[in-house]
Amino acid sequence: MIRIKDIKIREDLLEEKVLEKALQKNRLQKEDVKKWYIYKKSIDARKKEDIFYNYTIDIELKDKNKEKKKRTGKGITMAATTDIGIDLGTSSILVYAKGKGIVLKEPSVVAYDKDADKVRAIGEEARQMIGRTPGNIMAVRPMRQGVITDFLITERMLRYFIQKAMGRRAFRKPRISICVPSGVTEVERKAVEEATYQAGAREVLIVPEPVAAAIGSGIDITKPCGNMIVDIGGGTTDIAVISLAGTVVSNPVKISSETFDQDIIRYVRKTYNVFIGEQTAEAVKIRIGSAYPRAEEKTMEIKGRNVITGLPATITVSSDEIRGALAQTTNQIADAICAVLEKTPPELAADIADRGIVLTGGGSLLSGLEDLIESKTGINTMTAEDPMTAVAIGTGKFIEFLSGYREE
Repeated sequence: MIRIKDIKIREDLLEEKVLEKALQKNRLQKEDVKKWYIYKKSIDARKKEDIFYNYTIDIELKDKNKEKKKRTGKGITMAATTDIGIDLGTSSILVYAKGKGIVLKEPSVVAYDKDADKVRAIGEEARQMIGRTPGNIMAVRPMRQGVITDFLITERMLRYFIQKAMGRRAFRKPRISICVPSGVTEVERKAVEEATYQAGAREVLIVPEPVAAAIGSGIDITKPCGNMIVDIGGGTTDIAVISLAGTVVSNPVKISSETFDQDIIRYVRKTYNVFIGEQTAEAVKIRIGSAYPRAEEKTMEIKGRNVITGLPATITVSSDEIRGALAQTTNQIADAICAVLEKTPPELAADIADRGIVLTGGGSLLSGLEDLIESKTGINTMTAEDPMTAVAIGTGKFIEFLSGYREE
């Protein structure tokens, strides 16, 4: 099936001429056509002396000609797989396409020009502008702690990423599964759903993040067996016990990998009177950050602005210092996990003791976090094979999973 757009027919011509003109425009033969029909018809009467109709038609080609016309036809868009999953995170957005895997991974940042009321950049380009923009341009994150804080900018961002992931010549609107934290309200849930529809989805499925993380980690959640998932994202930490494809106990905590960055910024400012930006704090977290004592301590030189003199300053911090700066937050995550275990039914708790705790999300990559949680709970703790993409993969596979689960 192909779709041919912008077929202009004068007012005095009959509709039978539509197919003839479409075939001529795209170098197709009438014998190539199996059947056809008009998809859309509009009238352009902007010039009274030159009125014409604008047609979009769908043509079903005979099998032998499909690939040929796909390669040569001008203005033709072929139907393609349109199921995608979106991990709409506070710090980054990932898109999973059926049969292709992760096709897009970019920061969920938008550079917005207040004076012109325009979006100047989205994604990685906008992230580079954080802390470096003039007064009229704001580099903003329209998502905070897993929920939408700016509906219009979120819609524009979603539309941009959907088009980028699918290609501008997509044949159909996509069916989209999109994840939300387990603790969101119905209003917050509806806001995500509506923004996704406005961005161009034909159907929207909302997926709880812990369920998506479990599917993306390769866990079979359909069995009557307890699995504990801890998803430490950019806006929230979702802790949940899952069994029979549902959440039994959950505890969403407003702590995230972004909280780690803020802890480092506060520590450096309080200890050294130096102000550093989010990107510098993130680099410190990745290179020398830890939640548990390291076998070998590391140091890192960082640059910022002295809060007293206002001049640039360079300091050296150690991994031991950063571990201390992060201790309160990492211990809160471990305590929240213990609180969920205390509420878990005994049979499921026994399953978790056997199977272990699975960590996902970017925050799970903090060095020593597995060891800290294991020391607090006494349960084997492991990080998913690809924690950064587990939620996106699980969100994308949710549609397939749901179909198979219903059939069973």
